[in-house]
Amino acid sequence: MPQNVLLDEGLTAKIADFGIAKLLRKDQTQTTIKIRGTRGYVAPEWFRNMPITVKVDMYSFGILLLELICCRKSCKQDVANENEMILAEWSCDCYRRKELHLLAGDDEEAVEDIEMFKKLLMVAIWCIQENPALRPSMKKVMLTLEGSVEVSIHPDPFSFICSV
Repeated sequence: MPQNVLLDEGLTAKIADFGIAKLLRKDQTQTTIKIRGTRGYVAPEWFRNMPITVKVDMYSFGILLLELICCRKSCKQDVANENEMILAEWSCDCYRRKELHLLAGDDEEAVEDIEMFKKLLMVAIWCIQENPALRPSMKKVMLTLEGSVEVSIHPDPFSFICSV
């Protein structure tokens, strides 16, 4: 996924295309093809015989956002507690238990502005909903980050039961 984050001349990060846009024609909203993407960033629908839509890119963006705000990779082997291995699952658990300080770790900025950290975390969780229909559009994410729209997330991102 690092290849999808580009830096401009001022070292400002720019998010590049996550890939699904290249797979769809202009008049197409979904497709069914073999899995494409970087392990750890691939949306669950790739594995569930579900239609592939632009929402797979929102999932990838959500994982990337989690990595950025938690200052760690999406999958980490060398952790004291095995519940912390998968960042997406651990972050949702910490959010449910209201233990955001565990995710913030040693990041003083995050600890000092825990409300902003919480908002970013909620946006990331919103983007990684297992049900693609519950994931926001990038426009809605931008409006949320700007403060124009409130974050609205499903209570449990991993409660989606896929009927195969």
